[in-house]
Amino acid sequence: MVDPSVMRDVLGHFVSGVTVVTAMAADGPVGFTCQSFSSLSLDPPLVAFAPARTSRTWPLLREAGRFCVNVLADEQSGLSRQFARSGADKYAGVQWAPSPHGSPVLADVVAWIDSELWAEYDGGDHTIVVARVLDLGADASRTPLLFHRGAYGLQQARLGPEES
Repeated sequence: MVDPSVMRDVLGHFVSGVTVVTAMAADGPVGFTCQSFSSLSLDPPLVAFAPARTSRTWPLLREAGRFCVNVLADEQSGLSRQFARSGADKYAGVQWAPSPHGSPVLADVVAWIDSELWAEYDGGDHTIVVARVLDLGADASRTPLLFHRGAYGLQQARLGPEES
């Protein structure tokens, strides 16, 4: 049996980017922070991400059918934390503009991927979402926000006196 805390610790050594997935729901813009994101296919153009089954936001995005994956920039850790909160006004003080298909593109992100729901699969305590890419863009002058070993950015190894 694999201990979940050990699995989280070991897999935390894999560096990931941080995204915020956004959509226009019936009552206005919604979104959530998501680390589990990747490119999936070029033909057809597909991406994948995995919201937790306990997410209250994913059902709203699913209902909207179209959403935007915003790849956060290195100075946007506060935005990541803001969209990870449950029950708060996640868009308070957040600048955004509509994507070509109407989903919120957050200001100053590294990249955005406008998508529509393609398929969903069981992923244990998460749902694996596959989305067809409709449009996308990037700002090559920005660097991405990274998540590593439970913190934003890369943890620097400390060298002891015998190793310096």
